[in-house]
Amino acid sequence: MTTALITGSTAGIGAAFARRLAADGHDLVLVARDTKRLQEQATELHDRHGIEAEVLTADLAEDDGISSVEQRLDERRRPVDLLVNNAGFGNKGRFLEVSMADELRMLKVHCEAVLRLTAAATAPMRDRGRGGVVNVASVAAFVPRGTYGASKAWVVQFTQGAARDLAGTGVRLMALCPGFVRTEFHERAGMGTDNIPGWMWLDADKLVSSALADLARGKTLSVPDPRYKALMGMVKLAPRGLLGGVSSRAGRKYGPR
Repeated sequence: MTTALITGSTAGIGAAFARRLAADGHDLVLVARDTKRLQEQATELHDRHGIEAEVLTADLAEDDGISSVEQRLDERRRPVDLLVNNAGFGNKGRFLEVSMADELRMLKVHCEAVLRLTAAATAPMRDRGRGGVVNVASVAAFVPRGTYGASKAWVVQFTQGAARDLAGTGVRLMALCPGFVRTEFHERAGMGTDNIPGWMWLDADKLVSSALADLARGKTLSVPDPRYKALMGMVKLAPRGLLGGVSSRAGRKYGPR
C-alpha cells in the first residue's frame, strides 16, 4: 500500500486525483484549508474504497501551513510515495489592478510552496529509490499571462529542471498543464466563463487518468488532451506580440486552469 499527499484536495483537479488514487488503493493525505470539507472528503473516500485518508489542514499562503506539510512529507515511518502539488488560485484583473498583497500571496502558493514541498518530498524519495511528484501548472505557462502565467511557467521550468537533476534516482517529476476545467477556480476569482467555447472544457477525471499515465511513462511535461496539444503547437508558431495581445484580452477575463 502506497500513500499520496494531495494539496488543494477538496475540489476540482485535486479532488479528481483523490478519487482516482483512492479507487486504485492508495492511502491519502488530504491537504486544504477547510477542515470540515477535508473530513467529509476523507470519510467518503474511506467508506467507498476502504483506504486510509489522513486530514491535514494547511494554508499554503502562510509559512506555518507550508511547514506543517513539509513536516508530514519528512516522516520516514509514514512515507509519502506520490506528491500532487495542486493548490492554487487566480486573481482577476490586469497588472496594477490586483493588490501587491494578492500578487505575493499567489507567488507564495504557486512557487514557494511548490519548491519547498517538492524538496521535502523528493529527499526521502531519493533515499528510498522511488517516488513521484506531480506539480500542477497550466497551459497559461506558455503564453504572456501576467503573474498567474509567470508563476505557472516557473512551475514548468522548475519541475523539468529538477527532473533532470534527479534522473536515475527512481524519483519522477512531472509538470501537469491542463486547460479549462470546471472547478471552483473561476468562481473564487470572480472570473466569468460564459464566453468559453464548450469544446475547450476538460473533464477532471479524464485529465487525471491521462496525467497518471504520462507520469508512469516517465514524461516530465503533460498537456493531457489532443485539443490543447494542438493549441500549444500553434502557440509556438504565433508571433510573440500577437500572442501577448490575445492573451491579455482573453486571459484577464477568465484564466485557464
